[in-house]
Amino acid sequence: MGGGPHTEIEFLDGPKSRWTELKFTFNVFKEFINGFRTLHFVGPCVTIFGSARFTEDNKFYQDARKIGAGLAKLGFTILTGGGPGIMEAANRGAKDVGGKSVGCNIVLPFEQKPNPYLDKWMDFEYFFVRKTLLIKYSYAFVICPGGFGTLDEFFEALTLIQTGKIEKFPVVIFDDGFHSNIIEHIKFMIEKKTISKEDEHLFLITNDVEEAISYIKRKTETGFGLKYKPIKWLGESKG
Repeated sequence: MGGGPHTEIEFLDGPKSRWTELKFTFNVFKEFINGFRTLHFVGPCVTIFGSARFTEDNKFYQDARKIGAGLAKLGFTILTGGGPGIMEAANRGAKDVGGKSVGCNIVLPFEQKPNPYLDKWMDFEYFFVRKTLLIKYSYAFVICPGGFGTLDEFFEALTLIQTGKIEKFPVVIFDDGFHSNIIEHIKFMIEKKTISKEDEHLFLITNDVEEAISYIKRKTETGFGLKYKPIKWLGESKG
């Protein structure tokens, strides 16, 4: 879909002809519509963000797999960026317990491929469309260890919650050791009054899998009335 792997680069390169801009707009619209069709019936989701670079023998991978399994047992669909690493681990955890697993895969020059633990997925040309849909269909977010993309997704979700653009969905920063510098910077921003003291209550910081799962269960149950029973799979087939 879209206009090829360089479409987003060309768009961000500055003004183009009106016809080029119109084609870009239609490509974005098409990608959103395809995303809406793919994800509309997947049930209440939790999105798990994290690096594509961790392998199966890594502790962060194993923790993400446990989180995916625990949340899937509650009836949540596990939604990720669809690739390897933490994303694969979370999707794999869902499949370990017979849960539902969905991915929003980004098309990259080095060919990121959907991981093998997905019930359904779609490929995206545009990072911003993919990020919007990962946030739109979730009742909670888990931020596992990752890089630039993970932090981008984390602060996007947090900003939308802080500004009231989306509901106060629970956010978990998982592994306080890995994220210690980010946590200190958040405290620094509170000290400098660039964010409010109350903003530190928008998320839970933990390195305990069960605490992360319990927090999401409690917050979504009291805040959104979720009942935690298996969700019937009604999704449309990919493509």
